[in-house]
Amino acid sequence: MKIVVTIIGQDRVGIVAKVSTALAECNINVMEINQNITRGLFNMVMVADMEGATIQLKDLQQKLSELGQSMGLEIKAQHEDIFNVMHRI
Repeated sequence: MKIVVTIIGQDRVGIVAKVSTALAECNINVMEINQNITRGLFNMVMVADMEGATIQLKDLQQKLSELGQSMGLEIKAQHEDIFNVMHRI
């Protein structure tokens, strides 16, 4: 299963490292990353593969949400199909 992880908040050192580490700890492979920083606002979208994951999506969502709160960011993970439907024009 593919997921989309979105991260939004004020730019700071270590965002990519901490989120990537959290995913790696759960055996989730990052496949694509797109990020930009505009006027200090950090925005990143990651596509990741949960095929070999050691965690369920709902538990990952909680883990990433808590990580985001600790860093002053909003971090969400969604099934790729749901993300695509929600963002279709």
